[in-house]
Amino acid sequence: MTPQIIGLLAIAILVGMIFLRVPVGTALLLVGLGGYWAIDGSKTALYTLGDKPFLLAQAYSLSVVPLFLLMGVVASRTKMATELFTAANALFSNFRGGLAMGTVGACAGFGAICGSSLATASTMTRVSIPEMRKHGYSDAIAAGVVASGGTLGILIPPSIILIIYSIIAQQSVPALFAAALIPGLLLAALHLVTLSVLSRLRPDDMPPVPSMSWSERFAAIGGFWKMAVIFTLVVGGIFLGWFSPTEAAAIGALLTILMGFVTRQLNIPTLISAFKETVTTTGTLFFIILGAFMFAAFMVQTRIPATLGDWVTSQGMAPLAVILFLVVMYVILGCFLDSISMILITVPVFLPIVEALGYSPIWFGVFLVIVAEIGLITPPVGLNIFVIRAQAPDIPLMTIYRGIMPFLVTHIVGIALLIAIPSLAIWLPSLLY
Repeated sequence: MTPQIIGLLAIAILVGMIFLRVPVGTALLLVGLGGYWAIDGSKTALYTLGDKPFLLAQAYSLSVVPLFLLMGVVASRTKMATELFTAANALFSNFRGGLAMGTVGACAGFGAICGSSLATASTMTRVSIPEMRKHGYSDAIAAGVVASGGTLGILIPPSIILIIYSIIAQQSVPALFAAALIPGLLLAALHLVTLSVLSRLRPDDMPPVPSMSWSERFAAIGGFWKMAVIFTLVVGGIFLGWFSPTEAAAIGALLTILMGFVTRQLNIPTLISAFKETVTTTGTLFFIILGAFMFAAFMVQTRIPATLGDWVTSQGMAPLAVILFLVVMYVILGCFLDSISMILITVPVFLPIVEALGYSPIWFGVFLVIVAEIGLITPPVGLNIFVIRAQAPDIPLMTIYRGIMPFLVTHIVGIALLIAIPSLAIWLPSLLY
């Protein structure tokens, strides 16, 4: 049996295990070990298995993950999200659909602090959905805008998923953060355009809300100060070369904790609880990454990525056709896998092909995150949808799905713009680095 056939059988087994709800990290580790064993024998496979945890533990670049996670967890346990929503709502108070637009702004701002889509969706569900429902917004619009706006959390830097991509693809974290900034802001703007259109097509779903006076607006906009300080220091410090990503994450986590104590929104028991949540999440995430490392090593042995890349280039397929195929494939995968699992499983296979076609791995990272965002809001998995459903159980699942549909178009437009204008992701990194 050739290594390629072993690799294809292993991929089929991996997909089957995931469908059977075997944890992704366990499935990746077992399939990677078993496949490596079948190709190179038990001694080499076990040596590789023993070597991967050591490499994972000594990877300095991974130290950024728990620090950014801690920053996000602490931010979600203080009133930062409520202040962001109030401030963003003040900015859009004169617009029809202003509460929904404010939710998008708050999601973008909170995502810039916590770097997690699920944390953003979870927090904004508690903050903004009750407010929108109180003012007569339909449940579909309220849930849809939170689910879709939450996806901005994994694109606007700092982003945990971009850090994971940087490790798998061996790319610069600062360059990826710079590449994601303009597409992230563009996608947020496209959400606002979508809401503006919906407010005209379905005015009953977004009734007007009394506008604020200028004095009330200026008072509310002051709620942006925490986010502005943290984002400027952390992301700005990385872009300007003041800190490494790990140093910036440590400063951001410390600053978030200090702000929580100074404003009396954080206490010792809450901080201890935040530490526990960070440790649990980090351990789970690192185990998945360990499994992905083993699976990636096995994929190299099968030579499937290289063989597939050679085949694609020999067929003379247009690069655009290959990229569109990847879009369709990732959207389908997103119906069954979470975004981190998709990246860990597919990047070792598809990145060499994309590079062979002449695309930048930095551009591909941003493209991949935007496509993965769609998976967070599509059935049957749609993790953001289930986060909302868990915290607002009185909103029917089909209502949430109906509210999501217009925003799927928003994401597709964002992907189309990124494919048509690659400089949206490439220009800023080329300017800074």
